[in-house]
Amino acid sequence: MDLEFLLDRFSEPWVLAGGGLMVGLVFGAFAQQSRFCLRAAVIEFTHGTIGQKLAVWLLTFSAAVLGTQLLIAIDLANLSEARQLASPQSLSGAALGGLMFGTGMVLSRGCASRLLVLSATGNMRALLSGLVFAVVAQASLRGFLAPVRQNLASLYTTADIGGNDLLTFVGASTTIAIVFTCLWLAAGIYVAFHSRTHVWRAIAAVGTGLAIPLAWWFTDSMSRQAFDPVQVEGVTFTGPSADTLMLFLSPPGGTLDFDVGLVPGVFLGSFLAALVTRELAFQGFHDAASMRRYLLGAALMGFGGMLAGGCAVGAGVTGASIFAVTAWVTLSAIWLSAAVTDRMLMAHDKVVLETELGALGNDIVEASGEPTH
Repeated sequence: MDLEFLLDRFSEPWVLAGGGLMVGLVFGAFAQQSRFCLRAAVIEFTHGTIGQKLAVWLLTFSAAVLGTQLLIAIDLANLSEARQLASPQSLSGAALGGLMFGTGMVLSRGCASRLLVLSATGNMRALLSGLVFAVVAQASLRGFLAPVRQNLASLYTTADIGGNDLLTFVGASTTIAIVFTCLWLAAGIYVAFHSRTHVWRAIAAVGTGLAIPLAWWFTDSMSRQAFDPVQVEGVTFTGPSADTLMLFLSPPGGTLDFDVGLVPGVFLGSFLAALVTRELAFQGFHDAASMRRYLLGAALMGFGGMLAGGCAVGAGVTGASIFAVTAWVTLSAIWLSAAVTDRMLMAHDKVVLETELGALGNDIVEASGEPTH
């Protein structure tokens, strides 16, 4: 599609930001309605349940990858200049950052995108956690945590293995990638049918995933038609959250681009979807312990996401859609650490509950005058 009619009427930065806003609206509205959440899918899977949360993630993931590969197959987008493929990426960062992100995702009860979507519906826990995530991400990108991130990221990169294109490594074509992704889609449809997932929720999950190829198409089109260089990119939230935060904290006149429009778009899309379906509701922290857990998780996600080069969506879905090696490493690390962290939290909460019940029993016995032995 020709974007010249927009570029003739508006400046390039405004068109980029407007495109990011529109992609964000699509993602935010559908993500809110589908309840898309990687953490929920991981927990459901590790508990041995084949349910609706896993179905939503599978449908979103497969729609994103399939849509992106179809764009490439019919020459609607050339994604070879995407950052994940065009420049060396960190394998050590993907593994270590993914492990940190998965742990933080479970502690804060949602990945970066989920926190943004929930905060728009009135969830103050998600809003505060999202702010902490953005602050730590910015500190990891350009602040005092940047040297630590850079040292960890430089340990092992894709330059050491000859590139970051998984399809090239295995000698697979785009056609094979499409067939492979269709298997994921079939799995998602089967799980959705098996778990009796509502049709609208399944459609919304697919819509969430299709926001990724929409972003690829738009930024690739802009890169070929705009006068100034434009980064070809999909949907991610670690870097954009940090950039959006700095835009609001900096003096007027900051740089407008796709990322800056994306985050407000997701927030607005989620808010409008929740407003229409009457799902807006203020929610806060239950207690101080849960608040500490949420904020620690958000901080781990902020650093881990920046170290990995993307979040559960940016690396785990967007990067995977172009078969970047580091994205699949990050996604695997997130699943592993999230499952382990969930098991550890369950064991910890069980011990705490048993201790509290034991103390309550002793209090009752002492109040009744009975001996405690």
